[in-house]
Amino acid sequence: MATPGPADTSAAPKQRVEFDDPHAGVSGPMEAETTRLRTLTGGWRWLLIALTGATIFLCLNQQFTWRFFLGYTQLNTEYYYLLIVLMLPFTFLIFPGSANAPLDRVPWYDVLLFLATVASGVYLMLNIRKAAELGWEFNGAPQPIIWAGLVMWALLMEALRRTGGWSLLLSVLPFTLYPLFAEWQGLGPLRGAQSTLEQATAYHVLSTESLLGIPVQAFAETVIGFLVFGTALMMTGAGKFFINLAFGLCGTFRGGAAKVGIFASGLLGMMSGSIVSNVLTAGTMTIPVMKKTGFTPSYAAAIEACASTGAVLAPPVMGATAFVIAQFLNVSYAEVALAAIIPATLYYVALFMQVDAYAARHGLKGLKREELPSIWVTLKEGWYYVFVVALLVVMLLHFKRESHAPFYATALLLVLNQAFNKEKRWTLRTIFDFLEVNGRTFVELIGILAGCGLLIGAFSMTGVVSSLANDLLSIAGTNALLLLAMCAITSLILGLGLTTTACYIFLAILVAPALEKMGLNKMAVHMFIFYWGMLSSITPPVAIASFAAAGIAGAPAMKTGWESMWVGSIIYFLPFFFVMAPELVLQGDAPYLMGLLLALKAAIGTLIICGGIQGYMAFVGDLRTAGGLEWPIRVALIIGGVLFATPGGGILPIGTYQLNAAALAVLVPALGFAYVFAARARTAAATRTGAT
Repeated sequence: MATPGPADTSAAPKQRVEFDDPHAGVSGPMEAETTRLRTLTGGWRWLLIALTGATIFLCLNQQFTWRFFLGYTQLNTEYYYLLIVLMLPFTFLIFPGSANAPLDRVPWYDVLLFLATVASGVYLMLNIRKAAELGWEFNGAPQPIIWAGLVMWALLMEALRRTGGWSLLLSVLPFTLYPLFAEWQGLGPLRGAQSTLEQATAYHVLSTESLLGIPVQAFAETVIGFLVFGTALMMTGAGKFFINLAFGLCGTFRGGAAKVGIFASGLLGMMSGSIVSNVLTAGTMTIPVMKKTGFTPSYAAAIEACASTGAVLAPPVMGATAFVIAQFLNVSYAEVALAAIIPATLYYVALFMQVDAYAARHGLKGLKREELPSIWVTLKEGWYYVFVVALLVVMLLHFKRESHAPFYATALLLVLNQAFNKEKRWTLRTIFDFLEVNGRTFVELIGILAGCGLLIGAFSMTGVVSSLANDLLSIAGTNALLLLAMCAITSLILGLGLTTTACYIFLAILVAPALEKMGLNKMAVHMFIFYWGMLSSITPPVAIASFAAAGIAGAPAMKTGWESMWVGSIIYFLPFFFVMAPELVLQGDAPYLMGLLLALKAAIGTLIICGGIQGYMAFVGDLRTAGGLEWPIRVALIIGGVLFATPGGGILPIGTYQLNAAALAVLVPALGFAYVFAARARTAAATRTGAT
């Protein structure tokens, strides 16, 4: 597959290159990417297409109350189980069980696992109404239910292994078994109420706190609609539109190709919510252009990895974790999306500043205007994408209809696409491809979310969460910063082996209650955990976003991972600001005005920090001109920038004015020296030029 990109700078000046989307129609919600997937053919493919259509129809029937089942009111738990029965069995067909498993056919043992999942799921679904009436999830479930539950439990763990890998299975499985040994003395703070195997099984498969708990509820109520919308966008050519728009807007700036990568990945991420899919879509177009304009392969890949990682943080369509957050906090998804606006903006502003300082220090130019797509032509051809996204945002924020909004937006998108887009007009074959892509996405997501639901159930069953929160508080004492640091390190470590969603669920159960007991804002706490789990995508040794980008750039994977940490280093400071100042997630007494002021203050501090990190200070100049004082000045800029960006008061014993005074005490002399040295260097250069 040829990699599209702008013409080389030696090409004819009037040549303009259009950037197409090589991954149109490819959309995935999860941060983990499995390279060995089985492509279903024949009857299996048509079964997946048909059951995906049924899944979407059931979601529509549930959300819009179509009353398709005349004379029968479906319980929510029956609806959740029906979705599990339709999608979970395909985990064993699409995801091979081992590296040696065939990819060109479905082996007999995977067919058996498929049928076992269908049989146990259907049996449990048919009995879930009676279980709710008689309280079987707590006691007295019949033996056939227990056996079906044990089969489902085992199948869920295997599905978790296949979709999330061994690291996710080994993280979740011990905790699902933990209620059986909860009274063991050696567990210490994790000691809780113990259950028998029968009690634990019944609770796991019948309770709305475990398998049918928050992750599956989020999938059934809101995630399906947003995945459908994201896939429809990509399959109507939105990828090409956003990439061309980014090149048209940012391509001429210094280091323009990298800024295009940040802008394009942000735009695509807002719609897809997938890190690796974002890398594969935007990276194939932006990374080669970055390399052509002077960026090293590893640095180009690092920029794309960092930019794509923000996909799960950027509203309106965030990653699957955002929907789980809404369920945990019992708030609307719109409230979570609103809370993410400033964090996402600061994330991309920080990246933009890093790239700008790097490009200025290394003398990297932008692309010529005549080589770039026309902004006017791009908007003229794809105006309806903007219109559709606007409809989605209005329905989310004004009408508060998050479960309906993506379906209305998808319907409008398809109508406008059929009317105005001759190249991407859908046919019957496109519809089948659309259902297949969605089906594979649903299968991967339900495999992970259903398995992680048992994690929540285990802690709910034992009642250990409250006591664990108290133990963490006793360790941290009254020091909220220490507890936040413990949470950040734990989140980063867990994130190295888990998807962002699984990592968030772990910490939302174990650590969030302790942080909330300290009086910290709930939304800020959950955004903090979410953010740190997300950063594992660019942090070695796993760094899946960095490794995916390295493959495109032809760069060493581990080197790209370390470069990603360096490029995104400022991002590791930002999550602490949300907890110190809840206004940054639009919470608190005056969220909008204070949020804006604090965001502006953080952005200025970030600009200074980036100048110190990269060695080029905006509006001052190249810090290499300071000679032996370069590194002392850079360190002073980083320290002063952090002091200026940090919100004072709250959990900090120091107020805002004291922090600002300390920042100015460090920054004024550092910036003064930097300016003097840079001015001398410019004068000397001008003198040499005049003499020549």
